[in-house]
Amino acid sequence: MADLVYRTIMHDIKEKIVNKEYDGMRLPDERSLSEHYQVSRSSMKRALELLAQEGIVFKKRGSGTFINPLYLKNRGLFKYEGSNLGITDSFSVPGKSQNIELLDYQVIKTDDDLKQDLFLTSSDFVYKIRRLPLLDDQPFLIETGFIPIKIAPDLNPDILKKSLFNYLEHQKNKRVTKSFLTITVEPSTLEDQVKLMLEPNEPVGIIEGIFFLDDGTPFEVSNMRVHYKYMKYNSFVNLNK
Repeated sequence: MADLVYRTIMHDIKEKIVNKEYDGMRLPDERSLSEHYQVSRSSMKRALELLAQEGIVFKKRGSGTFINPLYLKNRGLFKYEGSNLGITDSFSVPGKSQNIELLDYQVIKTDDDLKQDLFLTSSDFVYKIRRLPLLDDQPFLIETGFIPIKIAPDLNPDILKKSLFNYLEHQKNKRVTKSFLTITVEPSTLEDQVKLMLEPNEPVGIIEGIFFLDDGTPFEVSNMRVHYKYMKYNSFVNLNK
């Protein structure tokens, strides 16, 4: 229930930010917000902390909480609604619809690499999924993922044509909150060129790594081949003395 309160407040504040309902790029103080939403100060503080973690707002000591202007300029680079750390979910462009084409869906036995990366045994099986997300009619990445069956035993093609991490959060009460990712660029392959509508001389971005649930359990080994036009990466860094 507490998580639902956080999400509701965060969603409403994001809408107000987008609609430019806050004067001077500044949010009301914490007490005023908690009274407005009729929640405790601790709940309001937590919601603001999560917004700050996403880079949507930032706190200036002694002055209050301010809206990050980069969020208004390019909201598609920031996390989607929810607490999961979803890569495909985070790609969005206002005015464009997002769809997912399922390229492959099968159950396979784990190999040595998957056993190590996902903390599995020789008797475990995983889903192998390949998806092609699109913005309108433009494919923007080819995603190949391996997910332990024991974490999501009822996973099916209908679920995979939508947001997988939203499904986890709302149907399974599981959240993907950590990841270890490697980001590189390499020449496009013939499959990249066909599926991502690339020219032979155009490159692809590569995002590969492991996603973890909030309890530390490895959830997915993933490889994403990204159309170079959508290969943008943002990082919010705190430098503490």
